[in-house]
Amino acid sequence: PPRLWKREEKAPARNPKPGAKEAGAAAMAGTPERILVSEHYGLDRDTFVRHIYPLRRPVVIKGLDLGPCTTKWTMDYIRKAGGNKEVKIHVSPVAQMDFLNKNFIYRSLPFDVFVQRAAEEKHKEYFISEEEKYYLRSLGEDARKDVADIRKQFPTLAEDIKIPEFYEKDQFFSTVFRISSPRLQLWTHYDVMDNLLIQVTGRKRVVLYSPQDAAYLYLMGDKSEVLEVDNPDLNKYPLFSKARHYECCLEAGDVLFIPALWFHNTIAEEFGVAVNVFWKHLSPECYDKTDTYGNKDPVAATRAMQILDRALKTLDELPEEYKDFYARRMVLRIQAKAYSVNYE
Repeated sequence: PPRLWKREEKAPARNPKPGAKEAGAAAMAGTPERILVSEHYGLDRDTFVRHIYPLRRPVVIKGLDLGPCTTKWTMDYIRKAGGNKEVKIHVSPVAQMDFLNKNFIYRSLPFDVFVQRAAEEKHKEYFISEEEKYYLRSLGEDARKDVADIRKQFPTLAEDIKIPEFYEKDQFFSTVFRISSPRLQLWTHYDVMDNLLIQVTGRKRVVLYSPQDAAYLYLMGDKSEVLEVDNPDLNKYPLFSKARHYECCLEAGDVLFIPALWFHNTIAEEFGVAVNVFWKHLSPECYDKTDTYGNKDPVAATRAMQILDRALKTLDELPEEYKDFYARRMVLRIQAKAYSVNYE
């Protein structure tokens, strides 16, 4: 049998950024518990499916054979292999991207020009400022109808990477090609499909939160309002201190399994290239057929939310005292009927 080694322990506390107000609030509310994501070596498909996958927890997998991409994908090679096809990119004046408040713009560049700029610290040519940050999340040929597939969008690069097939072939959904400027941070969000984040080059820090901690993340849709995960404003987001904070640092060649519904926030510690593979682990009819990104809630969940909205609107017909009482009864019924004790 393959050698299996794993590690999970508390992560060392990171030095908070200066600020007496934030430090005081953190001291009063408590610092979120930080837990290192377990690491596994020598995993094969059978071991993953039988022993890792059923736990529904993120894990870092080291030592997989990913093909020649880990040595071939230098900046110069990627530029030449990708060519000068136009790609749509995110451009942000700051490293911390905020999807909810849209502190970035969308622009298009030839792929080879984009890669050159993404690797730079300062730019001679730019859209916003000489220190702007770049991010590519590859799309299908028609983003409204087609999913991302590295074999179609970047066929030459696709030949270099061996995607770990820890899923059935008919479950495959998409392979997303990603390139980030140094220090670029993406907002905290969840996806509705399981995925493997393959860090081909560069180092990336990933912070994750359990689906059971959703109540503490100040959600708007599938995204969290809390951008600063290391030093949150606990005066504004006091419940955030209750969220268990899992983290890992991916080196080149590492693969992170992110189960569906686990919230994640990524920070590129240096220029890096990654590939995500998403797969449908539920029955196909559970998913929205118009979803090309893999982030639309399952059909039944969307329908349930719509029914809940109608129920809440019905409660508006009652006086405040009664509305409050019956809303609490509804919450208790949801907890009793739908909450699970199996994933704590």
